Amino acid sequence: MDGSGSWDAIDWNQIKEPRPPRSSSRGMEDFLLEDEEVYAQGHGVVLLNTDEAGILSVTNFRLLFVSQATKGVIELGTIPLTAIEKINDDVKLQPLPRQHDKKQPRELLQVIGKDMRVIVFDFLPKTKQKNEVFDALRRYSKPTHLWDLYAFSCDPSTVYQKSDPKMRLLKEYHRLFRKWFPHSGSEFEKDLRNEWWRVSKVNSTYSLCSTYPSALIVPRSISDEDLLQASSFRSGRRLPVISWCDPGSGAVLARSSQPLVGLMMNFRNNTDEKLVSALCTQIIDATGSLRKLYIVDARPRANALANGAKGGGSESASNYPRSEVLFLGIQNIHTMRDSLFRLRDYVDTHGSVSSNGTSSAVSLVGDRRNRGSTWGGGNLNSMTQFSSMLGEWLNHIQSIMVGASWIAAQIVQESASVLVHCSDGWDRTTQLVALACLLLDPYYRTFNGFQALVEKDWLAFGHPFAERMGVPTITDNNSGSQFELLRQPSLGTLSNSPNRGALGSSVSTSNTTSGQSQTSNNSSPILLQVIYSFLGALC
Repeated sequence: MDGSGSWDAIDWNQIKEPRPPRSSSRGMEDFLLEDEEVYAQGHGVVLLNTDEAGILSVTNFRLLFVSQATKGVIELGTIPLTAIEKINDDVKLQPLPRQHDKKQPRELLQVIGKDMRVIVFDFLPKTKQKNEVFDALRRYSKPTHLWDLYAFSCDPSTVYQKSDPKMRLLKEYHRLFRKWFPHSGSEFEKDLRNEWWRVSKVNSTYSLCSTYPSALIVPRSISDEDLLQASSFRSGRRLPVISWCDPGSGAVLARSSQPLVGLMMNFRNNTDEKLVSALCTQIIDATGSLRKLYIVDARPRANALANGAKGGGSESASNYPRSEVLFLGIQNIHTMRDSLFRLRDYVDTHGSVSSNGTSSAVSLVGDRRNRGSTWGGGNLNSMTQFSSMLGEWLNHIQSIMVGASWIAAQIVQESASVLVHCSDGWDRTTQLVALACLLLDPYYRTFNGFQALVEKDWLAFGHPFAERMGVPTITDNNSGSQFELLRQPSLGTLSNSPNRGALGSSVSTSNTTSGQSQTSNNSSPILLQVIYSFLGALC
């Protein structure tokens, strides 16, 4: 999408009429979803993970494998195109006793998923089926146009009529204010405010902050002019605004990016201090006690201080009355990515079980990275290595869960307000705010509520999904035909280890074309960690 990160990046009126029905099904009518179309197909294909033969189809949504014997979809061999991490057609079979005639050429295609699946298909020799499937995967894993994504194929008339994201955001703000949601558009657009907060339209054209929503909940005592002045003191102009509020107690959960305090941490902004202080000026009870404000910096303290060299840093409690600054010690996107890299590399190289409990193709097939070697299983050193990597990954999950739980607890138990930020305010901040909202508000634990939460705190507040989760691009390595689905880079961020390719895979820098070694710098399992944390909280 456009770098603005705004809702206006999509013209929701482009499609006014439903598209004509898809016509290409190639005999898969009983298995295709609405508007799903088959682009390429292979017959008599064997899924080596299970030794099942069937039909393998590349559609505009997924790689679909249907068993020839049971006439049913085999889930292990079926994966959405956007969930594919790597495609490799240069695969070597392990020398197993049940291996077919060694003189018979094998047409193998390996697909590695972001969910750690390693699946391998064996095509009929002396046919063009493998090349057709492989070429279709390369072509359709990244559509040329936004509207070619399968998400926009299903009944686009619904998108046109009911899916104005700005209106949905305002509807959620109405719910937070406990206001009745009128059906009249003119009434709905009226100023929304109460004795403490208001909704500002100062960012309606995204001129204040291109990665913030068009409507912002702010303290009622803060003017639009104040917002304009305060924004200059925060990284990316992502000034403190309210994400969730409790009309009963007056407590708020706010978010921002880091303040630009400088190397000596002595730069100040009076308007920013006024805005932050306004988050906690209400009295809690009849005794006249003023509300406390916790400023939660998601980063390790050392990292926050190091950001001072680039103009960033963290707040000083002495500049914000009734406040306390805390550091949660959550690592950055690069550390999170590398932690998952190590865990996935181990599973890919040594694992004997796939992501759904079925025998993994790693035990059958070796790639060029490990030259066919696999772990026979069971030695103590390997298990210790696995435990270490798994423990490291789970420690990161725990840090996020503990941080979000602590934030929610202060709002509930102390009626305190909490301001959360990290560096940019769109990764760790989004994780903590979203999880805290899940704990604070039961509505977000419903289907409609979870959708509203994702739209409010992830999409509207500019989480870079394309970089973190991977809008895939195909890169052709100089040696062989191994294709990585790599991420698009951001400017001005730390570089990744040169021997790392896409998430969960390793590539040599000598095997990548110029400029490609930096393409995965900003991929990171941010949303995956929230899903892990959410499931952990439910358990």
